Amino acid sequence: MSDAVEITDDERAEIDAQIAQLNSVYGPLSPEQRVQQLYKDFMEDEVMLTSSFATNSAFLLHLFSQAAPHQKVIFIDTGYHFQDTLLYKEELTELYNLRVEDVRAEKWKYEFTLKDETWKTDQDLCCSINKVEPLQEVKEKYSVWVSGLMRWQTEHRASLDVFEYRGGIIKFYPLIDVTKQQRDDYIREHKLPFHPMVAKGFSSVGCTHCTRQGDDRSGRWVDTTKSECGLHTR
Repeated sequence: MSDAVEITDDERAEIDAQIAQLNSVYGPLSPEQRVQQLYKDFMEDEVMLTSSFATNSAFLLHLFSQAAPHQKVIFIDTGYHFQDTLLYKEELTELYNLRVEDVRAEKWKYEFTLKDETWKTDQDLCCSINKVEPLQEVKEKYSVWVSGLMRWQTEHRASLDVFEYRGGIIKFYPLIDVTKQQRDDYIREHKLPFHPMVAKGFSSVGCTHCTRQGDDRSGRWVDTTKSECGLHTR
């Protein structure tokens, strides 16, 4: 279902009941168990797994490569990724034998943001054109959207549960209650590669123009009130 789909009060109540039931089942489980349970409750072709191949990606993608090795991974190519991110994407794709599909903005829209340098004047518009809109049409084909959000990252994410219904789709956050230390321990325990920019002082990595060194997400959209690109708040 897309954002434009109207739902009745009865349908909303049914969705809320489904989300509450899912959270009651998945809440006590470990991230590994949550991912395994997902494929008992949903078919693989109902699941949309997205990855930015950033600092949490090794953990999330390792879980899915173990539980569902044929699961497609969707990567939003904004045109503004760091070269280190693109190399990391190649590394994890080969390491996990991933099926990755790139999605991107229409060429003319991306070129508009490039010429206009939209990230300087309207960061929300730049994110909308290069991140949110490219995924919108893809999103309508699926029932569940998986992403690697964690509560410690932002104020918005601190309020999330394992499942929520937002923007016409069920959203699944199997890592939502994982701490930064638990994430790092998992990566080390399984001998997975960290994003190369972590060693350079980048705790969170997005587009080149809007990412700086910093702890947690303090290096994202510096000197603004913005903390989310819009993918997870609409």
